[in-house]
Amino acid sequence: MCDSQTLEDTIEYQLRNGLSRREFGALTLGAGLTSVLTPIAHGDELAVTESEVDIRTPDGTADAYFVAPSKGAHAAVLIWPDLYGLRPAFRQMGKRLAQSGYAVLVVNPFYRRQRAPTAPEHADFDDPATRTALMDLMGSLTPASTQTDAVAFVQWLDRQGTTGYCMGGPLTMRSAAAAPERIGAGASFHGGGLVTDKPESPHLLIPKMKAHYLIAIAESDDKRQPEAKDVLREAFAKAKLQAEIEVYAGTIHGWCPIDSKIYNHDQAEKAWSRMLVLFKGALI
Repeated sequence: MCDSQTLEDTIEYQLRNGLSRREFGALTLGAGLTSVLTPIAHGDELAVTESEVDIRTPDGTADAYFVAPSKGAHAAVLIWPDLYGLRPAFRQMGKRLAQSGYAVLVVNPFYRRQRAPTAPEHADFDDPATRTALMDLMGSLTPASTQTDAVAFVQWLDRQGTTGYCMGGPLTMRSAAAAPERIGAGASFHGGGLVTDKPESPHLLIPKMKAHYLIAIAESDDKRQPEAKDVLREAFAKAKLQAEIEVYAGTIHGWCPIDSKIYNHDQAEKAWSRMLVLFKGALI
């Protein structure tokens, strides 16, 4: 989960890797983005077409980024971003996925409050005011609103997969449960709150799903809630759904987005490759 414990983990990670507290405080979201983003060019990536789109929902108009191969029909993927929202990093990640052969929709989950960007440029979770504003945005989402949005987004797309980061992890599960006939695969990267003791816990929705899943767990999250992975494995097994559930060694919550302070290139690339394997097998 994105909370004070996540902040403490991030500070510890940066200090352990040789940054002083002063240097850590100088870092901002997006710093070093171009230097850490692995080029995807291997000579076989597809040409894509990008656009900013508006999608009607029962609650208003959601803004989103859509990118797809310029030619042909392709399986679609819905991406729920983390609490920093729709931003350049997720547009780049969406474009990279599209170049692998998917139609990708990256949504602004906070459209009820405001259009993207919903976080300040170079937003820093270490800043109390910024952290409070971001947590307030995340708190504005409800299970019901997520399911309503998921149906609207799925109707906008054809057959699709769905991926989510941080708070986006449980949103993928709510999406898969809301539109089981349309969502064939889901991937959660350091998803927060997948297993809780509340009646609306995302893991309780697994029996309603038909999606195959990749759940990539941060090592720091696993240390905090080691039983979660076993609960998830049992739930997917009972539902007879394929699920790859793995704790990624040496990672802390938030390691996948390319503009994260604690971006872990090697493990993020591993998770990305596992996602592509999942989508290739589960989507048509």
